[in-house]
Amino acid sequence: MNKEKLHNIVEEQQPNICQISAIKNNEIVYSDTWNNYNTNDNVHIASVTKSIMSLLIGIAIDKGMIKNVYQKVLDFFPYYIIKRGEKTIQNVTLYNLLTMTAPYKYKSEPWTKVCTSDDWTKSVLDLLGGRNEITSEFKYSTLGIHILSAIITRASNMTTLEFANEYLFKPLGIKERKKYIVKNKEEHISFVTSKSPKENGWFCDNNGIVTSGFGLCLSAEDLAKIGQMCLNKGEFNGKRIVSSEWITQITTPYVKCDEKFAFMQYGFLWWIIDDKKKIYSAIGDSGNVIYVNTDKNIVISVTATFKPLVFDRVEFIQKYIEPFITK
Repeated sequence: MNKEKLHNIVEEQQPNICQISAIKNNEIVYSDTWNNYNTNDNVHIASVTKSIMSLLIGIAIDKGMIKNVYQKVLDFFPYYIIKRGEKTIQNVTLYNLLTMTAPYKYKSEPWTKVCTSDDWTKSVLDLLGGRNEITSEFKYSTLGIHILSAIITRASNMTTLEFANEYLFKPLGIKERKKYIVKNKEEHISFVTSKSPKENGWFCDNNGIVTSGFGLCLSAEDLAKIGQMCLNKGEFNGKRIVSSEWITQITTPYVKCDEKFAFMQYGFLWWIIDDKKKIYSAIGDSGNVIYVNTDKNIVISVTATFKPLVFDRVEFIQKYIEPFITK
């Protein structure tokens, strides 16, 4: 297969893909674009944001701003008033947020309630806990981990955006991200569903705290740099970004998921595709992906515009992109 044929296959079979970038043995070996996107255009990477938030937590732990993953969530919010009879929330730790084993009081995520509130962090804290004790049950949450961004803000005395720019994006050669705040529900929906390139932005709540579960806009080349740093056990171009111990922790499987999540395993906001071969991924809605194959020393990143229910992007990578760059 040549590059032109692969380009056409992507165009025909995965029409919402905007960019693909692939690195092998520390060098970019493949890059292509679709849908009138350029290589440096930004795309909303959806839940890939979660995996990047996990890296920021690791950097904060490395710097001593956070003790460890077993620190209680409420340690960072001493002002929070616990509701009468509520006991579970007091025992929730960062580990629970990072592994999606935190308990919540809802059946489905109350987007309108949280996103129209004056304080997203308090609204999410109000949802945390409940009558049942903490179990190892996997409960995937996008709103619930918004607390992680607030924790970094409180622990570092910097906004999470400033923290990310200083300690992650800048060292990787990624342009500074800026706050993106919407004024209403219509602008929120447009941000998620628009097929146009995005600004160098990160979606924020109305208090300027960036979202932890979605909202970051990057290019495939930016994502590939992040994946390469992870592949290199926390180093990039000879510079230490995050500890190798943290990369090991985030890519260790802690939870085995059910059929809804293709029986994958879950680390710290990273999906474990194959634990034996050390293949792991950041996966977002619409098929946004950072795919890291440690065994083959490759990173493949994909950005894509909004398209619901794209579950096969990793399979597509393994069927077409990975063989193409390892032939």
